[in-house]
Amino acid sequence: MNSTHPSGNGGDSGAELNAHSGSDAREKLMNDMKHIIHEAEDWLSSGAAHSGEELQAVKERFEDTLRTAKTDLLRVEANMLAKTKLAAQATDTYVKDNPWKSVGLGAAVGIVFGLLISRR
Repeated sequence: MNSTHPSGNGGDSGAELNAHSGSDAREKLMNDMKHIIHEAEDWLSSGAAHSGEELQAVKERFEDTLRTAKTDLLRVEANMLAKTKLAAQATDTYVKDNPWKSVGLGAAVGIVFGLLISRR
């Protein structure tokens, strides 16, 4: 099920590329959140020291950073939703192609969990 790189040398599969882009988006989101917290702390601590115009400029920067973080959060959410759908489709296909293996695997997992629970 792994796709090969167009150059024929193996490359990253689609899932690996999605994982890289997902971790990049999460990392960017975390950096944006840290930046928002820093901006909010600055805004709160120096709010009284700034004039009306300076305070408005700080507020606009904070709102811009917040908007960016919201956009990144929506992107991470969409990425996770797409990955979940792909996993569900892959599972569905596997179960349809291998029904008896799926039943056996389900039974084995049930037995293992049953044994673990009964030991307590």
